[in-house]
Amino acid sequence: MPSQITVSVAGSERAVDQGTTAGDLFDDDRQVVVARVGGELRDLAHELQDGDVVEPVLVTEDEGLAVLRHSCAHVLAQAVQQTFPEARLGIGPPIRDGFYYDFDVAEPFTPDDLKALERSMQKIVNSGQTFARREVSDDEARRELAGEPYKLELIGLKGGSADEAAEGAAVEVGGAQLTIYDNLDRTGQVVWGDLCRGPHVPTTKLIANGFKLMRSAAAYWRGSEKNPQLQRIYGTAWASKDDLKAYLERLAEAERRDHRRLGAEMDLFSFPEEVGPGLPVFHPKGAILRRTMEDYVWQRHVDAGFSYVTTPHLSKEGLFHTSGHLPYYADGMMPELDDDGQAYRIKAMNCPMHNLIYRSQQRSYRELPLRYFEFGTVYRNEKSGVLQGLTRVRMITQDDSHSYVTKEQAPGEIRHLLDFVLGLLRDFGLDDYYLELSTRDESGEKKDKFIGSDEQWAEATAVLEEVARESGLELVADPGGAAYYGPKISVQARDAIGRTWQMSTIQYDFNQPERFGLEYSAADGSRQQPVMIHSAKFGSIERFIGVLTEHYAGMFPPWLAPVQVLGVPVAEDFDDYLRDVAGRLLEAGVRVELDLSDDRFPKKIRNASKSKVPFILIAGGEDRDAGAVSFRYRDGSQKNGVPVADAVAEIVAAVRGRIQV
Repeated sequence: MPSQITVSVAGSERAVDQGTTAGDLFDDDRQVVVARVGGELRDLAHELQDGDVVEPVLVTEDEGLAVLRHSCAHVLAQAVQQTFPEARLGIGPPIRDGFYYDFDVAEPFTPDDLKALERSMQKIVNSGQTFARREVSDDEARRELAGEPYKLELIGLKGGSADEAAEGAAVEVGGAQLTIYDNLDRTGQVVWGDLCRGPHVPTTKLIANGFKLMRSAAAYWRGSEKNPQLQRIYGTAWASKDDLKAYLERLAEAERRDHRRLGAEMDLFSFPEEVGPGLPVFHPKGAILRRTMEDYVWQRHVDAGFSYVTTPHLSKEGLFHTSGHLPYYADGMMPELDDDGQAYRIKAMNCPMHNLIYRSQQRSYRELPLRYFEFGTVYRNEKSGVLQGLTRVRMITQDDSHSYVTKEQAPGEIRHLLDFVLGLLRDFGLDDYYLELSTRDESGEKKDKFIGSDEQWAEATAVLEEVARESGLELVADPGGAAYYGPKISVQARDAIGRTWQMSTIQYDFNQPERFGLEYSAADGSRQQPVMIHSAKFGSIERFIGVLTEHYAGMFPPWLAPVQVLGVPVAEDFDDYLRDVAGRLLEAGVRVELDLSDDRFPKKIRNASKSKVPFILIAGGEDRDAGAVSFRYRDGSQKNGVPVADAVAEIVAAVRGRIQV
């Protein structure tokens, strides 16, 4: 009789035979793809030890989906090397909603290649291969992978900091022990293998037909332009075919809402090649939208007790050494400019100059909180490969604010700012959100990227966490995501189709006041150091416009719409009548245009319907004789014979009331 061991399964102790695997505990549940054993994800083939605490991980959970997607990446790599035997392997991690794998091949993959690879993958999936984990020494791995130069390079990166050396490397060499996963056919023969930490699904059959290859693109090895350019294949994988179908439908809807396409169609903004990547220009209608947002947030800041300031776009380089940005954030800044031997930098942030304004005179505790804000345009040295329309740019205009407070005032100021932020998002129609608390990395090499003492970080983090929890909103941890100078709360908003966007941020900074020697005179006459609270309500006006364009699919609510009313006369005889109506709207502060083109009326109506203008006013003979207009709304509904005074009142009420229609 085999000896028995005791394990804990989902909170209940169970006696099992020695040699029992995690999969033996859940062999009747095909939804379980891996197990969490002692807090770590393990293959279902993992043999249990006495005292192990075991939890099932379902394929529908985030961790289960990540395992499914990484397993699908292995199937892709196997299919590529079967089809293109000369292909050398890079890295293939799971990512949000899918996976990718990098390959060194002679020619870029074509759409036909992807279709062929998808068919090969389906054959591998249907064959029911199993994933078998095998521990190897560094030397053994080098011998087995002698023909894979990129894998050989990864072996030298193994350990906890692998992802710092190469994106996605942790899935292959993130631990101290190297492992290779062999793909076995039904006879137990090894048909393929890959360097990998795992875990993996027990059989390729679990991938079923819930996967699809999406596209291919060029990608530099380890993200550096100095390295060879590889070919990256992106794919997606889901727990079922229905989940895949739903995801593809979401993508199609996202494509219809793409702000880059809508921006061109609606004549809002563009990205001229002559200007450069990541540097948008706003056309008249886009500039109206932007100015409306700026006017709104200006007044909100004034109402909240902020004073408006302006600062230059560049500064002597030494300022950013003082702030700590050059020592800790140099890669994100534009290269230096030389002025007869004096180095200057285009600013990547506004806070150092706000500190100089604070420091320009002596401060008393009676002045605190002291609040500054500006529409400060900053410039970031973003790599061209990550630029994405308005949502990832090199020119960022922030409604950037800084509050200087005593330590005792800090919690109240953060509450004040969080209420400000949430009210702003609601006014812009974003009312589904949660909070994320970004803290420093407590271990490994990343710890050196954060300045300040353990006590300062603990105190600052505790204050932010307390206020965040008081809000009653969901709070998600983001270890390692803090700025180098202090932790932050960010508001993560979900748009109309469920995508999450990081919007506003609130950061607690105990470092810059010390570096700039900021002080105030306390009530007892002593000189004390203030706490600095950074906040950006829009975050980036450019990014916010991009998000809103997609959230509303271009159909902005009346108060934001660049054109709020479009007048369409039934015939030329009614042009002057509609001009008079438009004049009354203009006097009321409404943005109105008239279609006085030579197009026939049916075409004008079709064009008007595509314009996404909130209100279309139509006038014909009956309308003119009655001193009225007919409304046509964006949903296709119509209301006829509305007296002009009532029409103006309805439109003005919708605009001033910020009605979301």
